[in-house]
Amino acid sequence: MRNLLHSLEESLALSPVGVAVELPGGERLGEADADVRLRFGDRMSVVALAMGEIGNVGAAIVEGRVALEGSMRQLMAAAAALLRLDPARDVRMGWWQRVMARARSMAAHTLHGDVQHIQFHYDLSDAFYALWLDPRRVYSCAYFREAGMTLAQAQQAKLDHICKKLLLHPGERFLDIGAGWGGLLLWAAEHYGVDATGITLSRHQHAHVQQLIEARGLAGRVRMQLLDYRELQVAQPFDKIASVGMFEHVGRAQMEGYFGAVHRLLRPGGLLLNHGITAGGLDNAGLAAGMGEFIERYIFPGGELLHVSVALHDMARAGLEMVDTENLRPHYARTLWAWSDALEAQLEAARAILVAQKGPQQGERALRAYRLYLAGSALAFERGWVALHQILATRPSGQGGAGPMKGAQSDYPFNRSYMYEGAAAAER
Repeated sequence: MRNLLHSLEESLALSPVGVAVELPGGERLGEADADVRLRFGDRMSVVALAMGEIGNVGAAIVEGRVALEGSMRQLMAAAAALLRLDPARDVRMGWWQRVMARARSMAAHTLHGDVQHIQFHYDLSDAFYALWLDPRRVYSCAYFREAGMTLAQAQQAKLDHICKKLLLHPGERFLDIGAGWGGLLLWAAEHYGVDATGITLSRHQHAHVQQLIEARGLAGRVRMQLLDYRELQVAQPFDKIASVGMFEHVGRAQMEGYFGAVHRLLRPGGLLLNHGITAGGLDNAGLAAGMGEFIERYIFPGGELLHVSVALHDMARAGLEMVDTENLRPHYARTLWAWSDALEAQLEAARAILVAQKGPQQGERALRAYRLYLAGSALAFERGWVALHQILATRPSGQGGAGPMKGAQSDYPFNRSYMYEGAAAAER
């Protein structure tokens, strides 16, 4: 134990912010006037910190075995210095581990299981999310097209970026898979004139969007359905489909089926925009030092991250052609820090909401989990452990296009100029 404590002291000395650690017996390590203070109630959590197992330390904080004082930004700066990464251990996965991972994925991602997973996360109080999301409650990576944008402006820029990539036109049939609180669904309907359908597994989100549709007089051409993408049946396929922040919940074992369902729902020549978190490594979960396990346990049960190459492989197997891919990883780091800062500024209000919903013990536990999740995820995107890819794909029509792009077989013009030309709708 003494060797571990010596190693921990060396790591603390390398931290860019001062860190003080109080051990279970009262012994103290680190700086006396530290910015971050951690008081440990058990030795196993101290061992986890000394070994750089940040996810286990996070779990101990959530469960109340470690008390934390200091800002989330300071804590993450210290965490980055305390990490112990072994690339061979974190990246390589043997064949048996692959088999077991696929088996767990298949067991987790049933229709009933996915409903439970989504409701576990998204059916937390809407008022809680409203404290730290933008006014549209867009709960996915923003697009900071210009450096000085606020979070709300960057979220509008993201919504418009997606609509432009999809070449949305008035009257087109548009599907939003995992429509959340309706940000993209309503933006596409109001700014691009599409006939829009959204689906979700969250009862809270479904009820919220239904109210917005009625309030804005969009009931004739916008609808929100409470169902799984595998259950959606339509007489006429959609012209354009968006899936934003959803395919992370699909699971590796179901990925071919997911893209197969998209293929079935999309008309020949139509476009898909798949916006989702991807792993930073080829074989790992994309999160280091136990952070993936932490998020699986406390935030997103059933969530699985794939490398973008795996997603593209499964997409191609389903008969979809990738025509453009964009990595927005730094944008998500900035988005998450904006969310984290907003939550930190409203801690007492957040605590009151969660305690009222879940009771004192579980409410405090949920608040600690979300504080660590937002800041830890921001760090993960900054370090490249995870990424965010927008993949634009088409269902080839089997027929050649007209004009200079004969043989294109899709609505995609095979150049990027249309995505960026002119003023964005966010500024109109």
